[in-house]
Amino acid sequence: MKKNDIQSLPQLAQDFLYHMDDSKSQLTVVEYASDLRTFFRWIAFAFELVPSDTPVDEVDLRACVDKDIIARINCKTAERFIFDCKENGNNPRTCARKKTVLRQFFRYLAAQESMFDGRNPMSELKTPGTGKSLPKYLTLEECRTLLAEVTGRFAERDYCMLIFFLNCGMRLSELVNLNLRDVRIDGTCRIKGKGNKERTIYLNDACLAALERYLKVRPQEGLRVDDRDALFISRNKRRINARSVELVLEKYLKASDLDGMGYSVHKLRHTAATLMYQHDVDILQLKDILGHENLATTEIYTHVVSEQLRAAVDANPLNQEGVTQKKPDHANENNPANIK
Repeated sequence: MKKNDIQSLPQLAQDFLYHMDDSKSQLTVVEYASDLRTFFRWIAFAFELVPSDTPVDEVDLRACVDKDIIARINCKTAERFIFDCKENGNNPRTCARKKTVLRQFFRYLAAQESMFDGRNPMSELKTPGTGKSLPKYLTLEECRTLLAEVTGRFAERDYCMLIFFLNCGMRLSELVNLNLRDVRIDGTCRIKGKGNKERTIYLNDACLAALERYLKVRPQEGLRVDDRDALFISRNKRRINARSVELVLEKYLKASDLDGMGYSVHKLRHTAATLMYQHDVDILQLKDILGHENLATTEIYTHVVSEQLRAAVDANPLNQEGVTQKKPDHANENNPANIK
């Protein structure tokens, strides 16, 4: 994460983010920094540290929020902040994330900075259930439609990236960080996931074929020293970045008439996981392929299939017609089984 992303925060918040940088993904650290920035801006106005008419983005957090101010913050303060977030339209999942950030930040202050007598003042800040939604994914037919639209100057590269997403369930950050040396001669691929944890996956025939076609046209000349080992190269002959990959997908979703349906690069990861589980991949194997730390994270795909089965039964035309059993003429009116 770039230092400029967090240097506007109070020093203790900066120390916390640099402390967690080695154990969390870059995206997570960026999200934590954003949530802490929102919180301390709220503190600046709630504690009347700045005039009430000060533009929010002009609040100098480093100047007005010091260690003494942070020491005044308690659980009730945080609860009022979360209440205001809800009033401003934050959904339950976003509020839950903010609570998690605050609990971890104040745990750090108690343990590493010896504040609050070593006790986390946010330990009683509860995170309610957020009502996990089932992951959104493309159907098999939609995947085929999407892939069929890949054309143009960078077709081999774009097709290879989409195939990797749809067959291996890679995260966006994992794909853009792939290097040539990560793909081994035995058909395996080394992936560096969240928290710099490495895992090895096997590339199937579709991935290997797409990779072979791409490597034949992958730029070899004009690459910067830092980008020479990058697997996927941009039009500017540099390692492709996350936003460029997102734009590539958006282009082909539009060409496939699949835009506007909420699909994204991360939904391709959900698609790969769902299709594998639907075709009898063991849940423990799927956990390892996706690089999940906890099995509970992977088990959401079992619920996807359950919902599909429920929908299939509900789609039965007899269900739509409300068929009821006709009582046989010889039914015994006194039979207990006939009581309604």
